[in-house]
Amino acid sequence: MVDPASICPVRADSITRWDYEADVVVAGFGVAGACAAVEAATQGAQVLVLERTGGWGGAAAMAGGFIYLGGGTPLQTACGFTDTVTDMKAFMKAALGPGADEAKIDLYCEGSVDHYRWLAEEIGVPFKAEFWGEPGWEPPTDAGLMYSGGENSAPYNTIAAPAPRGHVPQMSDKQAGGERGGGYMLMKPLADTAAALGVESVYDMRVQTLIVDDDGRVVGLTAKQYGKTVAVRARRGVVLATGSFAYNDAMVEAFAPRIAGRPAASIEEHDGRAIQIAQALGADLAHMDATEVAFYCDPQLFVRGILVNGRGQRYIPEDTYPGHVGQATLLRNDNQAFLIIDEAAYEEGTSRPTATPQLRLPPTWVCETVAELETEMGLPAGTLQATVEVYNAHATRGEDPVLGKKSEWVKPIGSPVAAIDLRGMTGGFTLGGLRTDLESRVLHVGGAPIPGLYAAGRCTAGVSAGGYVSGASLGDGSFFGRRAGRSAAHG
Repeated sequence: MVDPASICPVRADSITRWDYEADVVVAGFGVAGACAAVEAATQGAQVLVLERTGGWGGAAAMAGGFIYLGGGTPLQTACGFTDTVTDMKAFMKAALGPGADEAKIDLYCEGSVDHYRWLAEEIGVPFKAEFWGEPGWEPPTDAGLMYSGGENSAPYNTIAAPAPRGHVPQMSDKQAGGERGGGYMLMKPLADTAAALGVESVYDMRVQTLIVDDDGRVVGLTAKQYGKTVAVRARRGVVLATGSFAYNDAMVEAFAPRIAGRPAASIEEHDGRAIQIAQALGADLAHMDATEVAFYCDPQLFVRGILVNGRGQRYIPEDTYPGHVGQATLLRNDNQAFLIIDEAAYEEGTSRPTATPQLRLPPTWVCETVAELETEMGLPAGTLQATVEVYNAHATRGEDPVLGKKSEWVKPIGSPVAAIDLRGMTGGFTLGGLRTDLESRVLHVGGAPIPGLYAAGRCTAGVSAGGYVSGASLGDGSFFGRRAGRSAAHG
């Protein structure tokens, strides 16, 4: 339970000494905060970034590095793909709903090519003009482009012309996470650019409360630094960019209980503090129950088999974005999943390159027949047999009329046949947060902007609502982070 007094705003007339001061104060030095700082400084503002940890980067620096961009970026063109803003909008509105902010999606898609050019040409984020077309959470190489949202799988390939939009910064000798991942190569040029523009950064600063003047305008914040409370004045505006609430157990249990106890793709600093201190000023929230869900199985395996739930029934096309599989498993199938795959398909899948070898799980059960496997798994008699019989009948013609898996992945399931127990193999992070407008101003529950307060990144409800695609967090955070910095710089 949070002590209400610990998050309530402080009156400016009670501050006897300002320990730090700047035109724009940014809380958080992840991708949203970095982009806000760079943009505010570009607009001529004096910028101060407060970071809770001992260095820049946040969750972004540890991520695989996907930035969801499209509409005809130079990287898409160089890799031989045609994309349009219209198709990008149609896909995102279908994949990120229900309840996605369509105005934000429209703005994001319309500005996507320019945002790519800003990252690549002005900030210096490197992208290699190479496409990775195999299943996976991310490319195992330094290829710069990949399908990262199920754009080319059912039902989305019937809604809009598919195009790969997962843009990954290049890193030689790439490794997942850390200083050899794409996220690091996004953050380092941003941090270097911020420093070159004169942005000051102060570390080990744990934000506590907002400071408001007599008119209710946000004019600063308090923070704890080495156990001491300090006051920071913001002459033009405060930007909140401190991440999600995935590691705040009480908030997760209250708003997104289905991922309680299983945070993933997040960091412990994502404790929801920015949301709470803005709420104390009357800030509105949106989509607090929305979550992304990781699925802990290598896509190179499950694309070659069929995924069934606890009733032995298929529930999703296996060639879709793994995050869609995770959401469908946890949120709509009681976290019950089994991969049914024959020996030949398993051997083929384990022989392919992957960025996630740790997710290549061994079979839990192996049998000569599906009937025997069904019994070993403890499924209701006949259920799995019926599922495989229907699948195989169509698979002999390379078709999947039930769920629409692409023909290249549709093959009859033979013998010996195995099942991998994937029950409970999910984890996620939160997508909801502060409601903001197109200029990244934090909105009061009454609908008006809270003066002097801006936010971006995972502490806000951005373009994602009921759905997700890889790259939406870094894309949304960087795009609307820039708008937050620009807005704050102009007060």
